[in-house]
Amino acid sequence: MHELSKKFLSSQEAAARGDRDAEFELGLMYGLGLGVAQSYTESLKWYERAARRGCDRAQVNLGFMFGTGRGVPQDFVRAYAWYNVAAAGGNETARKNRDIVAEDMSKGQLEKAQILANELYESLSDDRDQPAEKLPEPEPDPVRDADRRED
Repeated sequence: MHELSKKFLSSQEAAARGDRDAEFELGLMYGLGLGVAQSYTESLKWYERAARRGCDRAQVNLGFMFGTGRGVPQDFVRAYAWYNVAAAGGNETARKNRDIVAEDMSKGQLEKAQILANELYESLSDDRDQPAEKLPEPEPDPVRDADRRED
């Protein structure tokens, strides 16, 4: 059996036991077609499972999928929300990507994204690494905010 196929099977077994890192691995393998036929639908499913259990890597990858429209309809509100959840857990890549996505969002979209981020964060599984708390508002940026269009 090919090494990637073995990795896929072991990740499936671990994910069935509730291992969020294995759920992330399955999302990655499906998204890239590693050891399994590529499927963005399956990738999204496994990333969402891992993300809701507090896996910041899955949260970042969901932000990427929604931000770029890779396998899903492009949705900056959802991208920002998932990046913000991961950033709240200390993921620096998520913080940077959240700020990049925010540059293309209206004030109304940002407000919706912040509400969604808080809802997502509060709904995370109890076995996540970080305690539940309200997400911080993004730092104000007078230059960026002055250019922001209204909804």
